[in-house]
Amino acid sequence: MTGIEIAVGYVFAYLVRKAKRVAGQVDAEVARGLDAGMDRLHDLVSAKLGPDPALERATEEAWAGQAEPSERTQRRLADSLEDAAERDPDFAKALQELVEQVQAAEKAAAPGGVSASGSAQAIGGNATISAEGGSAAALRMGDVTIGSGTVDPHRPGPEQS
Repeated sequence: MTGIEIAVGYVFAYLVRKAKRVAGQVDAEVARGLDAGMDRLHDLVSAKLGPDPALERATEEAWAGQAEPSERTQRRLADSLEDAAERDPDFAKALQELVEQVQAAEKAAAPGGVSASGSAQAIGGNATISAEGGSAAALRMGDVTIGSGTVDPHRPGPEQS
């Protein structure tokens, strides 16, 4: 995949995130570095392309809820970016640098790159913790009292079984 195609993907991802943010559906824990890089990339592209029909169509598709641009929109936006990059070497360099920065931020924010400090715990992947029959379960658990904490003389306890 060329830098232009990657840039198109990031620009569209930015537009999708923006639409979700406005609709209040974006996760509050989105990686800030990734968001900042995508913002800069979108700003660079939209400043260079202006009211480009391909960029406008990509915006419409993102706001319509599409997860990816249509093949035609992707192709047209890539053509617009390639043309702009061919005509303006400074833009081409800035575009390439921002794509690399966003890729690095995306890699840093990817699952599996989790960390914790102090007494916190981090899980890189799925975790399932369950309890049955009046018991308790947790990744880490201190003192636990289930029910009133008193012994029922009519029910045998573990030492009476």
